[in-house]
Amino acid sequence: MQPDSGRKRARDVIEHTLQQPVAETRELLRSDGELKPGLGRVSGVIALSLGVLCLLAVLAFHYPQYLTTPDLRHKYSVDVLRQLLLAGLLVAGGMSLGNVILGRSRNINAVAFAFVLAATALGGSRVPVGNFPDHTPYIGLDWFILDLLGSTLVFVVIEKLFPLYKGQAVFRKEWQTDLKHFAVNHFIVGLALLTVNFLLHHLFGWLTDSPFQQTVQHTAFVPQLLLCILVADLAQYWTHRAYHEVPFLWRFHAVHHSAKTMDWLAGSRQHMLELIVTRVAVLAPLYILGFSEGVMNAYILVVGFQAVFNHANVHLPWGPLKYLVVTPDFHHWHHASDDEAIDRNYAAHYAFLDYLFGTAVKSTKAFPEKYGVVGDYMPDGFVRQQLFPFRGPPKEAGAPD
Repeated sequence: MQPDSGRKRARDVIEHTLQQPVAETRELLRSDGELKPGLGRVSGVIALSLGVLCLLAVLAFHYPQYLTTPDLRHKYSVDVLRQLLLAGLLVAGGMSLGNVILGRSRNINAVAFAFVLAATALGGSRVPVGNFPDHTPYIGLDWFILDLLGSTLVFVVIEKLFPLYKGQAVFRKEWQTDLKHFAVNHFIVGLALLTVNFLLHHLFGWLTDSPFQQTVQHTAFVPQLLLCILVADLAQYWTHRAYHEVPFLWRFHAVHHSAKTMDWLAGSRQHMLELIVTRVAVLAPLYILGFSEGVMNAYILVVGFQAVFNHANVHLPWGPLKYLVVTPDFHHWHHASDDEAIDRNYAAHYAFLDYLFGTAVKSTKAFPEKYGVVGDYMPDGFVRQQLFPFRGPPKEAGAPD
């Protein structure tokens, strides 16, 4: 037998061996609905998700100057991250290998174990991190990994404990599209921050370190934070309202409203240009007014939590608090396509703003009956939704969303 013939046969055997696991995994990622327990699929999905995130984390360790967020590099412990990475590799490897041995969803778990092997082969949790420049272009892969892992662990549990719609699956329809929005939008947040910094330094540099900013920064932490959230929400409210009432802007915002199922991932569905413009419109006045770094960090935590939580499939007894702050119940009405919900409930943090400006929903129903844009004209798929504003018909001012 010729050596070339032997290598070709070995290559064919490897390709045939990998073909079925890859095909089954691809089919799983295209499907939706509940995963039946006891078949190794639930643990296989967990192992596959952890395996992918661990591989991405290893790449971030290899190229921190390009794949990590500068603001975060100086705040988290590398040793703690190494321990988390090691734990993820052990859990993903143990789950996937155990299922392969037991013959439970063997193909999917084999792919998960392959990701674990790849991450380990590239150095795993022991990748050395030396000195590197701090001002290189970056895409924030570390923030994506931590946020996806943390959000999944926290909000999936909350949705299962306190569901609004009890029969709703974790992998509901169109989850794949929203996961792509989640990933891409995380990577362009850095661009939004760079845009804000550029505008401030070139247009509002004269405000830097002004007496007014010093007064704001020396205000006590709690009232300063509450004021910061109020300023941000006022900017958010009027920007948000403009997206609904200006036909051209609605083309972009309709992407966000096209989600027909509400859960923690649905809030990620946004057009990239809307994300950048809204971030600039909200962050610019906060920087101009000079809120302290600690308050800004706290605000980012608040807005990050509320942006996810208020879209979640969650219902809790809020009592009078529902008239003060935005809750999932309040924001679900904003996404509803019921007649009384059209162009209502714009606030992101303080619900009383909508009561103050006369845009709060008034309904005798406890919860909305349906979600999404009226007419259901938004195409599915991340790329098609990004192109929609340049192809779709504009909404008439005041028309249903």
